[in-house]
Amino acid sequence: MQPSQLTGKAFAKYPPQARALAVQHLALIQRMPLVFAALLMHEVSSYDWLFPAERRVIDNQFSWLQSLSTAEFDRSLQGFAAVALPADFDRMDWVQRPEEFLGALTSQLWSSHQIDAFRRTATTYTETWRKAFPEPLPVLPRLAIVVLGADLRAPGYPLFRKLRPHGVLISAIDATGAWPFLLQTVAARAARHPAGYGHWYIEGGSRDAAVDSRLSSVVWSEMQPTRAAMLARMRSVVDSGHGGPEELRTVMAQTTPQEVGMSGTDDVLERFRLSILADGSGTQVFSTTFVQWTAREALRRAQPCTLLLHFQPRQCQLPMNELLAGTGDRNAPDPVGSLIDADIGAYYTWIDQQRLSGAEQSSFLAWSQAHGQAVVISPNAPHGAVASGSMTMRQIFTELM
Repeated sequence: MQPSQLTGKAFAKYPPQARALAVQHLALIQRMPLVFAALLMHEVSSYDWLFPAERRVIDNQFSWLQSLSTAEFDRSLQGFAAVALPADFDRMDWVQRPEEFLGALTSQLWSSHQIDAFRRTATTYTETWRKAFPEPLPVLPRLAIVVLGADLRAPGYPLFRKLRPHGVLISAIDATGAWPFLLQTVAARAARHPAGYGHWYIEGGSRDAAVDSRLSSVVWSEMQPTRAAMLARMRSVVDSGHGGPEELRTVMAQTTPQEVGMSGTDDVLERFRLSILADGSGTQVFSTTFVQWTAREALRRAQPCTLLLHFQPRQCQLPMNELLAGTGDRNAPDPVGSLIDADIGAYYTWIDQQRLSGAEQSSFLAWSQAHGQAVVISPNAPHGAVASGSMTMRQIFTELM
């Protein structure tokens, strides 16, 4: 079906808000090239489960496209209209199953050597509409805190090598009351500037009882039943003898929260938690990967003002069949490997924070509880410096953040 043939009934199976949005802009969708319409419907179909920042992106695109003249509209989307597709593509159900369409589209773009041109088209389109609707600044400067737990140890390992050039290394931390102070700091930010999904706590072990309930939280131990259910689904594909990577990807992508025993009251957060296990590689078996990927996706999708990560030891690496067996939590921990994972995870988190609006005013802290070291990157912290003497966490925030 071509977009011009769509009617409001085509969106009958969409969730309520997504259906209303599609019907509201039906006339606009009917004018879109097939490829672009399928890409946009992939986002619209999940509208009810997206974070406010993600919904804003979709709303702004509709507003921008609606404001264009006919000539401007056609010119802005001509690169998508120029994609050469096999004749059977318009018979695919790209409205109800946009993931399958986009999977086939990706294969076609690569096999027909159109992928580079498509990337240029997508980049140009995004840059153009972003000029009309730039990302808003956060309500307060962003703060990301990455804590490497006390059990993550590696004697002689040079911590924070990639972060040090960008900030101040504190080589002697007075840890007295440091963790409670961090919890109080993020709680105070959430209290002063309440915002849906604006403040996050991501835990690689068990939840700290003192964590403020206003923080959106994702906790490794609380996801154990869901992780086990996802691993069981993965094993079913592997054990079938005919399920390859594409089938596994489809099974994971089509899993619903109810199918893996999730029953929370926040549909948006539940869908996000499920996506961490469905889309991430290794998030089902390694707590360090779980924390780092969750932070990446939270920053990319929710664009929070506050982020607190706590890395805890992951299990040792094992043969894949043993990892898929779902007994990971009972395997021996790997403190050295976990420290290396967390150190790199801290660096990636800082990079992801820098991609967001207001990056020049944001602050970042990475602290190793076991090694008594921390690095601070902020507008008040000189680059490549080393602080002499011991500092408390309160002093760090007062003097450097």
